[in-house]
Amino acid sequence: MALTNGEAAAKAAGPVGLRRQLDVMLPAFLASPTRNTIIYVAIAALLVISATAAGQVILNRWYQPFYDAIERRNLPGFFDQLMTFAVIASGLLALNISQTWINQRMRLKLREGLTLDLIGEWLRPRRAFRIAKAGDIGVNPDQRMQQDAGHLADLTTDLGFGLLQASVMLASFVGVLWSLSSGFVFHIGDRSFEVPGYMVWAALIYTGTASCLSWLVGRPLIGLNSERYAREADLRFSMMRVNENIDAITLAGGEAGERRRLHLDLATLLEAIRGIFRAQINLAWVTSSYGWVTVVAPILVASPVYFAGDLTFGGLMMAVGAFNQVHTSLRWFIDNIGVIADWRATLMRVAVFRMALVETDVLHDSEKRIDFAVNDAETLTFDNLDIASPGGCSKLAEPRVEIAAGERVMVTGDPDSGKTLFFRMLAGLWPWGSGRVGMPASESVFFVPRIPYFPPGKLRDVLSYPQPDSAFADADLAAALTRVGLSRLAGSLDHGARWDRELSEDEQRLLALARIRLHRPRWVIVDEVFDALGSEASQRALSIFEEELRDTAVVGIGRVGRSSHFFTRVLHIEKDTHGRTLKPIRLPNGSTRTPVAVAQGG
Repeated sequence: MALTNGEAAAKAAGPVGLRRQLDVMLPAFLASPTRNTIIYVAIAALLVISATAAGQVILNRWYQPFYDAIERRNLPGFFDQLMTFAVIASGLLALNISQTWINQRMRLKLREGLTLDLIGEWLRPRRAFRIAKAGDIGVNPDQRMQQDAGHLADLTTDLGFGLLQASVMLASFVGVLWSLSSGFVFHIGDRSFEVPGYMVWAALIYTGTASCLSWLVGRPLIGLNSERYAREADLRFSMMRVNENIDAITLAGGEAGERRRLHLDLATLLEAIRGIFRAQINLAWVTSSYGWVTVVAPILVASPVYFAGDLTFGGLMMAVGAFNQVHTSLRWFIDNIGVIADWRATLMRVAVFRMALVETDVLHDSEKRIDFAVNDAETLTFDNLDIASPGGCSKLAEPRVEIAAGERVMVTGDPDSGKTLFFRMLAGLWPWGSGRVGMPASESVFFVPRIPYFPPGKLRDVLSYPQPDSAFADADLAAALTRVGLSRLAGSLDHGARWDRELSEDEQRLLALARIRLHRPRWVIVDEVFDALGSEASQRALSIFEEELRDTAVVGIGRVGRSSHFFTRVLHIEKDTHGRTLKPIRLPNGSTRTPVAVAQGG
């Protein structure tokens, strides 16, 4: 029999149980900068909730004299009890407002601590790159860190406060209800007997039955909610992809095809939501039925004693009030089964993502890696270099290579030979394989990918990146822009924009070259940047290295073309049919993972 999407999600999550998820999240809390604040807020919550419970006990005791005054038609006593009620209600109102403030404070601090932890783990050196290539777990990390983390903080706060309040109320009223039950004497014929804690046992049996049935009916919501969040993320990602590539889609007339894909994603999401609706309706049958029975249940439980004349009307209402408090505390699980399922699903998404972040380095320890070292001299060396990937093995045709400072070397190969993979290997992003790479003693190495990255913000921030904007004078920034042919931007240093959308592709690559001219690194390693530039822009870029940066070593990865005269030596990268292929490994959570070499050909 085929599994539904929700069941498949729940089954897939099986190896990562609740205890494992909590073990993963505990270090995040212990290392959080908001940990102490959260502890102080939790203590304040305990004090306020305890005071509220004491106030509720006082209010429950008020029931008997108030209803007795009504039963005896004692008007002065009635007004006295109303004044007493005003005092009790005022105190409880102040406590309720305080609890609301503490709840919001806890929600905020949990969100802050959790999001900071996930961002910190995600942006550890090279980790975001690896998780992005690790399969489905690396899709939509923004949603897990922003939406899922916020939702988890809200649910944890609400459930935590609710459970704490229910527990304190139960501890406060179970003794009251037990003592009230001591006067309950049952008469059957000529015999009379007393059941110690009669009302307590009735509340336990009644609520326990409802809790078990609610859990059986509501448990599928855990997997269904997890599936829904995954489908929500897929639809959001698809819409973002269309928006980011709308120019190419419009030019190709591909709107109809993209519409069909979005419709399919939406249909999948709606089917997941329909599954949740069906489960919620089934759960509503249980919870609503018990809700209606609860209206009369405490009166039915106490009615034999009342009608036997052993209990006054005020005593009956006091017993009913205590029963309702105990019952409300015990049925916290019933009332929150849907929220608990949502919390479990959200916790699973966040915990599995954090687990993947922490464990993404496991592959480093399991697979054979290229030996990276720092040379004593200002040279870049390769010895017997093989690069392993899921698609095969790439290697340098030259077994031993030494590139001196200031030298210009081209690395080329066939379209599927693995040139981009070689670039990522040099940058330390892809360490799997064998052989040795000796990096130059200088730490001034610039890596320039085919598509340069520009942080959002002012143009001066973009040019100075990754250093602060105060590192360069305005005159130097303007000179660098003018030198690469972007003089029109010299007056826009303080203009903020999404520069990857404001500029053409050639202009973006020229802006990256302006950044290199500013930083003046000793070594520059570029991935097909010269190949992508137009003829005039390419000549301007090469002239910068021939004049201002004549002492900078350049390793260009790409095709031998217009820039062939610039490079003094050519190395060749090729496929090794006898080399090692990267195999999947099993992680501690029971899953397998193989890094995906995106665009490893190039």
